[in-house]
Amino acid sequence: MQNLAFGNVMAAAARNYQKEVLAQEKAQTSSSVNEEVDLDELMDDPELEKLHADRIAALKREAEKRQSLTKKGHGEYREITEGDFLGEVTGSEKVICHFYHREFYRCKIMDKHLKSLATSHLDAKFVRLDAENAPFFVTKLGIKTLPCVVLFRQGIAGDRLVGFQDLGGKDDFSTRKLEALLIKKGIIDETKKDDDEEGEYDESRRRTVRFSANHDSDSE
Repeated sequence: MQNLAFGNVMAAAARNYQKEVLAQEKAQTSSSVNEEVDLDELMDDPELEKLHADRIAALKREAEKRQSLTKKGHGEYREITEGDFLGEVTGSEKVICHFYHREFYRCKIMDKHLKSLATSHLDAKFVRLDAENAPFFVTKLGIKTLPCVVLFRQGIAGDRLVGFQDLGGKDDFSTRKLEALLIKKGIIDETKKDDDEEGEYDESRRRTVRFSANHDSDSE
């Protein structure tokens, strides 16, 4: 009798355990279905769909704008002639024109920096014109010192950079210094860097500082 009672107790315990397992499985299945329903509701959220559509439209407009500017000669540093000049400076809202002499060393320095900036500042057109081959516009604009970078807005000559006087008066100025000056004058927009890129730059700079400090201590 004792063995029979013990067997009944064990059978009842097994049935209870099986019920608990089935209940847990049912609860998990129900939770999974609810999650799927919530995800479907999220995907059908009209506000989310509108945000997505707005983002796609903004990207499309930006791509169309870049394509239009590229067709006008933006995104590169180009040589133009005196015959091209009027069409080039009136064909874009913002134009940076470098009047140069092919034998002047400082003109070559300016060329190097402007060529670097042209690819990263699509908002402005970057061109150069041989001053010797454009006597009419050199006289008309009163250009007397080379290099001379004239900044045009809607076809009208405004600010200008004469020689390197606004860049410290030395030949070793950085592209970033010229870029900052052009941004200040409003002829190009400041480009935004990603947070990740800025973080990598800061970390790299910290590593350089630490290395320099260790190097100095070793030399002592």
